Amino acid sequence: MNSIVYLVPCVLDETALNTIPHYIIEAVKNCQVIFAENERTARRFLKSICKEIVIDDYEWFTIHKAEEDQKNSFRQKVKEHKNIAIISEAGCPGIADPGQILIELAQQLNVVVKPLVGPSSILLALMASGMNGQQFEFVGYLPIDNGERMKTIKELETSSQRKKSTIIFIETPYRNNQLIETLLKSCKPSTRLCIAAELTGANEFVKTKTIADWGKEKTDFHKKPVIFLLLA
Repeated sequence: MNSIVYLVPCVLDETALNTIPHYIIEAVKNCQVIFAENERTARRFLKSICKEIVIDDYEWFTIHKAEEDQKNSFRQKVKEHKNIAIISEAGCPGIADPGQILIELAQQLNVVVKPLVGPSSILLALMASGMNGQQFEFVGYLPIDNGERMKTIKELETSSQRKKSTIIFIETPYRNNQLIETLLKSCKPSTRLCIAAELTGANEFVKTKTIADWGKEKTDFHKKPVIFLLLA
C-alpha cells in the first residue's frame, strides 16, 4: 500500500472541540507518523479529541519551517509506505503554515494528499466580514518597520480599491493594537476594516466598520488571536 498524507486541522480555540469533525479521529488512527508544527500542543489536541489514541504509538517529527532533515525524514516515511498526518499549530495545515513545504513535497512524490475539513481562521473571518468573498488575497504579516508598514498598507489599500479585492492579513498578537493605530493613520476614512478576534472561542468578536468609525471606538486586542481584513 502506498502512503496517504492526511492534512489534519486543529482547533483555533482549545475549548472549541465541536469544530473538529469526527472523521478526523479515524484518519489519525489510520496513520503511523505525525509531522506537527508543535509536538506538545499536537499531542494535547489529539488526546482532547480522542482518549483512545495512544500518542506514543506514532513516530513524531516537528516541522521547523520544513528544513532539509525534515524533508528527508518525510521522504523516508513515504518510501516505507507509512501513512502520515500533518498537523498545524491552529487551523488548517498548508494555509499560513510551514507544513505547506511538506505538502509540496508529497505532491512531487506523487503521494495521495487528503485535505480534511476543519476550522480556518482566514475563511471564517472572510465569511463573517461581509466583504468581497469572490476576490480576496491573504498577504500574511505586514512589515515590522513603521515606515515600511505604512507604505505597504497604502499599497494594499490602492490594490484593494483597483481590484475590488478583500485584503487579509495577520499580526503577532502583542502588536495588534499598534497595527490598528497604524491602519487608522494610514487608510482613507471610507475604507472598511474588519477585525475578527478569538474565532470559535467564547469571546469571539467580528466587526466590520469604516476606518472613520473605528477611529471613534476604544479597542484593545492585545495578545488576542486576530485576523484583519481590508476593503477600499
